[in-house]
Amino acid sequence: MTVKAADVLRQSDVIIGYTVYIDLVRDHLPGKQFLSTPMTKETDRCRMAFSEARKGKTVSVICSGDAGIYGMAGLMYEIGAQYPDTELEVIPGVTAATAGAALLGAPLIHDFCVISLSDLLTPWETIEKRILAASRADFSVCLYNPSSKKRRDYLKKACELMLKYKSPDTVCGIVKNIGREGEEKSLLTLQELKDAEADMFTTVFVGNSQTKNLSEAMVTPRGYQDV
Repeated sequence: MTVKAADVLRQSDVIIGYTVYIDLVRDHLPGKQFLSTPMTKETDRCRMAFSEARKGKTVSVICSGDAGIYGMAGLMYEIGAQYPDTELEVIPGVTAATAGAALLGAPLIHDFCVISLSDLLTPWETIEKRILAASRADFSVCLYNPSSKKRRDYLKKACELMLKYKSPDTVCGIVKNIGREGEEKSLLTLQELKDAEADMFTTVFVGNSQTKNLSEAMVTPRGYQDV
């Protein structure tokens, strides 16, 4: 969380979010009004925020990481078109790609892309095309939502696609529960990653052809030494 985000939450009257995220901040913000909805009720959550704001309250809608990266910022603007008199501001956060990269070392120093393996809102056919394109172009790839109870084999499927263009020895990293209790990290090869365990609180990093394991740090050179 950024300092600005923490300040804004302290200045808010109402804090709205997915149940899991509300539970993460509730104890740190005594005296606030908390409202939550379960997963897949994102639209209801946004309308609830604008409804509370119309009562003259300062309202914060919270997400995990950064609201503008797989978060609620876009939907808030879409629904906000129906509430033109309500001021809307996006507060930057720290997304799992950058937070996880810092734990692993420096895997995203050169060009990279972020791809979510969740097909809840994006067809798997589209995800597959993006994985293949990123692999063929030798991007470092950060994978969000790599696996869930309903998608146990999605990380394996993604690795098999990447192996068409990436070496089995490509350096990869896994970070679980970034910034939370139970945080852990590990380095492994792309071949090993194919059979690794992951869940929705796991972020996966797949290096490019230049990525190295330097004393158990995942590092993608940018070429400074060659300048």
